[in-house]
Amino acid sequence: MTEPTPWEVFAIRYATVARNAAENFIGADAHEAAMHMDYFVWLARNAGQAWVIDTGFNAAAAQRRRRTLLRSPVEGLRLLGVDAAAAENVIITHLHYDHAGNFDLFPKARFHLQDREMAYATGRYMRWPFFSGAYDAGEVAAMVHNVFAGRVEFHDGDAALAPGLSVHHVGGHTKGLQVVRLWTRVGWLVLASDASHYAANMNEGRPFPIVADVTEMVDGWQRLRTLVDDPRHIIPGHDPLVMQKYAAASPELEGIAVRLDAEPAP
Repeated sequence: MTEPTPWEVFAIRYATVARNAAENFIGADAHEAAMHMDYFVWLARNAGQAWVIDTGFNAAAAQRRRRTLLRSPVEGLRLLGVDAAAAENVIITHLHYDHAGNFDLFPKARFHLQDREMAYATGRYMRWPFFSGAYDAGEVAAMVHNVFAGRVEFHDGDAALAPGLSVHHVGGHTKGLQVVRLWTRVGWLVLASDASHYAANMNEGRPFPIVADVTEMVDGWQRLRTLVDDPRHIIPGHDPLVMQKYAAASPELEGIAVRLDAEPAP
């Protein structure tokens, strides 16, 4: 079988915040060292195609949530040659505020989303702040408007979207969380998004505290491992180490965007 054309894959860092360990790991020691959380959107491109993965949040959301916005995600995409206003395909891993904002800046896009995520984000559990706290009701409503406009492609589980590019439902963090699998020059790579915020969540078996189903989250880690040939090519969703382990996409993008279809530093 002919291999698909490899995808170039980039992580674009657009925001950051200081966190304590208890905010990142269930059962963490209160004396454990504090750490930062980085916020990313991702880009996959090859042979004239460009797929945006997640859309980030804007300055108003950053102010409300007390996050440090480094740049608009749209600006980060522009620095890699992608015009959000012309983007045609956007994968939304889940509808939490930090992955699903700025829809108005993608006026031509078709959004790819799991059935279960829309049902969860608009369903009974949103009555409870524990489950709804990471959602922005306005952005969820914006996605509903996109549905009515015919701009959402729903997926029920795993789906191939292009040669060498597929989405896979894992749940756990939210009921409809999906990850993205890509064929690259170093083999299969998975953008884990919030299936594992930090590499340590998965590698040390320490679940993240914002979770719909802890057992499903743990099962999701094993699913991630089955989607790659080498677990080093599972990219966590918020880990600052991503910016250290991978080289900048270009000298001008140092500290802004790194290329993930490469061997990570030890």
